Amino acid sequence: MSFTINKIDHVQLAMPKDLQEKARGFYRDTLGFEEVEKPEPLRKRGGAWFTLGAVHLHLGVEEPFSPAKKAHPAFEVREIEELKKHLKSHGVDFTVDDNLPGANRIYMSDPFGNRLEFLEWL
Repeated sequence: MSFTINKIDHVQLAMPKDLQEKARGFYRDTLGFEEVEKPEPLRKRGGAWFTLGAVHLHLGVEEPFSPAKKAHPAFEVREIEELKKHLKSHGVDFTVDDNLPGANRIYMSDPFGNRLEFLEWL
């Protein structure tokens, strides 16, 4: 082949209309992502964009909205036990899953019901 796929540029999840503040409260204020200003032509669509290190996450408005319950992004974490403490202190529920050998991982839902995975390889 004469082309190369280098990496995933971003992950997009769906969100309901007009709930950008709720998205900011979770992704920015709880998880520590930085909000990125969307390009002008895309702002009218709603949603929000976030970044944290090499991770780029876009939330796009979908109507009718239906959360991703199975399909999900998986975020590799350093010091996942600290993340667990942080989430508990912010009242965020998560489920520990020990079914993947060599990984300490948890699942949670964002405020819209989208499934998120966080894991640390041991």
